[in-house]
Amino acid sequence: MLSRRLLRVKVVKAIYAHLQTESDNIPQTEKNLIISIDKAYDLYFHLLSLLPELAHYAEARQEIARNKMLPTYEDLNPNRKFVENRAIERIASCDAIADYCSKKSLSWRENSDLIKNIYNTLTEQPFFKSYMSNSSRSFKEDAELAANIFLNILEMNEQLEDVLEGQSIYWVDDLGYVLTMAARTMTSMRESHEQIKLLPKFKSDEDLDFAKRLLRESIIHFNDYRDLIDNHTNNWDIERLALMDNVILAVAIAEAKNFASIPVKVTMNEYIDIAKYYSTPASSTFINGVLDKIVTRGVEEGWIFKTGKGLL
Repeated sequence: MLSRRLLRVKVVKAIYAHLQTESDNIPQTEKNLIISIDKAYDLYFHLLSLLPELAHYAEARQEIARNKMLPTYEDLNPNRKFVENRAIERIASCDAIADYCSKKSLSWRENSDLIKNIYNTLTEQPFFKSYMSNSSRSFKEDAELAANIFLNILEMNEQLEDVLEGQSIYWVDDLGYVLTMAARTMTSMRESHEQIKLLPKFKSDEDLDFAKRLLRESIIHFNDYRDLIDNHTNNWDIERLALMDNVILAVAIAEAKNFASIPVKVTMNEYIDIAKYYSTPASSTFINGVLDKIVTRGVEEGWIFKTGKGLL
């Protein structure tokens, strides 16, 4: 399922775009947010469908080698462990994945160079060589190999990032999060369970409401939050702060103020980490200091209130 971290990132980016375009159309910004969230879930199925493409490519190479004029013994007797990986075969035969990809027009058909690139990179990896040389054929080993492809090959592949960026502008920053989802799907597979346990879009029904409410609260009260930030940034001109810093701080304040069940510490840690990736190098330290002051004041004055024990 899509993590709350990813939802927070998407809210921050949606508000940043909203402010950059000087839009006053909150419903349209909310619509764009929902599209972005839906596209992240599309990517989950798209990446799962990549594994059978790799196995098909490996099998095609073996077939070409077998039909050479002077095939070697290895050409005629190839190691088919990866080609016959049972976890990948289960992905290939999963109607739910095939139907979803067909409905959303998700395909790797036009990306043969990418498939070749990923496969060649894979065959050079120590974990793949170890897998191929091991005479055992356990289902668990097959599933772990598939998970390793997601976690150790695809996230570092620049060509994959370029292809995904060309396919959807919404996928630029989703890859790392969604690869983790795909890897979890593989490691949760059991030989005794023919049905693949695909992850739902959300962990709970509250997640989409969380994202939509956070977006609206942040936009509607953005100027109020900017005034609050200005009052806690001594010797700083609020207008000189990076827009992304302002957005991250405003969304963090909105979450701390409006979601009584989310611990303050969780909110602070989430947005400090988001700042590390989406703003300037010094932003996380700056945001940590400012947010700490604002939250402390909010708790003291009572406009930040948490309902559960220990949530402050």
